Amino acid sequence: MDKLKAFESFVSVALKGSLTAAAKAEGVAPAIMGRRLDSLEAHLGVKLLVRTTRRITLTHEGTAFLEDCQRLLADVANAEASVSAGGLKASGHLRITAPAGFGRRHVAPLVPKFHSMHPDVTVSLNLSDRVVDLAAEGFDCAVRVGDLPDSSLVSVRMADNRRLCVATPEFLKRYGTPKVPSDLMRFRCLTLSSDASQTRGWAFRVPVTGKLLDSQTHEVIHLRPSGPMDCSDGQVLHDWCLAGHGIAWRSTWEVESEISSGQLVPVLEEFAAPPNGIYAVFSQRKHLPLRLRLWIDFLKDHYGHASYWSSAA
Repeated sequence: MDKLKAFESFVSVALKGSLTAAAKAEGVAPAIMGRRLDSLEAHLGVKLLVRTTRRITLTHEGTAFLEDCQRLLADVANAEASVSAGGLKASGHLRITAPAGFGRRHVAPLVPKFHSMHPDVTVSLNLSDRVVDLAAEGFDCAVRVGDLPDSSLVSVRMADNRRLCVATPEFLKRYGTPKVPSDLMRFRCLTLSSDASQTRGWAFRVPVTGKLLDSQTHEVIHLRPSGPMDCSDGQVLHDWCLAGHGIAWRSTWEVESEISSGQLVPVLEEFAAPPNGIYAVFSQRKHLPLRLRLWIDFLKDHYGHASYWSSAA
């Protein structure tokens, strides 16, 4: 069995939802595609797909294996590109999308640097807080923050992102410092307004009653603090917090530099919820264009160093 070909066939059938469609895309008979899948399942000893005359669905094992196969095929394509590219220069047009706030601060400043390194690559940057459909709208790559929904896209985790409660030293000196998350209910907090997308409130990791925090027995709770001012825009909350108007719950990508400089102080840090991720997301492709592979590597090189987040403006 050609394992790599079997992996490619499995991914194609899983994403297209049809043996016939996958076989047509590859230019082979559906029976050949079916035999590849049979051999793969026999080799692994598990059922990956449930096939009926009307539809194909993934089993639980198939769903997990699909993600691994996508990563593997992307790594193989990158390895091939790194060898075959040789001394070639990247060229062409790169279309990127990112969340508005994160993109203004951590993507837009990097685009000119990337272009100076690869002057034959032109770049279009779209900043939007909606989830952009990469394939339908013609984007090469998205930078996304937070937990990713299940999809056929390939994701590369570039850094961790945490949410912290922060306030100015002056605010804490005047009003005191909360010791446990429930204390926030009596503090002036700066929150997103009810029409914003943050539906569950502020998340904290707390011990199960009677257990130590550093044990394995903990849970994540959500609180809805309040205060005299709220806003639907996170940047406004950040500005209000810097001005000393209250405690805010912000992402480390937004406040790490102010924490490093002493402008903001983290509170309740020992109760911070587990981190989510900052990802580069792109459509599954057999061979990534050199310009896209270089852009992803460029982001990883910056975001992968803790010093970047503490010094970024």
